[in-house]
Amino acid sequence: MANRAKTVYITRRERFNAAHKLFNPNWTEAENEAFFGKCSNKYYHGHNFELFVTIKGTTNPETGMVMDLKKLKSIIKNHITEPLDHRNLNEDIPWLKGQIPSIENIVIAIWDILTPLLENSTLHSIKLIETENNFVEYFGE
Repeated sequence: MANRAKTVYITRRERFNAAHKLFNPNWTEAENEAFFGKCSNKYYHGHNFELFVTIKGTTNPETGMVMDLKKLKSIIKNHITEPLDHRNLNEDIPWLKGQIPSIENIVIAIWDILTPLLENSTLHSIKLIETENNFVEYFGE
C-alpha cells in the first residue's frame, strides 16, 4: 500500500502575561469609556493570555513530522511570547504601535510575524484566549 501525502494539523500552546488598554486616541475619554468600558482604564489592565498556533503540512518521510515541535516552540518563544510577556502592549511592542491592541489586532500581527518563519509547513490558525470567556481565532483571511 503506497503512502499518500496527507495533511496533518499540529497545535502548539504557549502563554504570556501582558497589559493593555483599549482606547481610540481620536475619541474623547467619555467616548472611549462608553464603548470600551473598564477596558479603557487609563491605568491599563492585564491578562494571562493563552496562544494556540496551528500549522499544517504533510509529514516528512524521514522524520514522520510536519515540523520539529522544538523548532516551532523556539520560533513562537523568540518572536512572540518573549517580546510580549510582562509588557504593556500599547507602549512596548513596536509591531503594535499605532493600533488598538485588541485581541483581534494582536492575532493578525502574530500571523504576519509567524508566516514567513515557518519551513515546510503552513500557518493554519491562531487562537488567542484573553479570558475564560473571550478568545479570538484567525485563519489569515
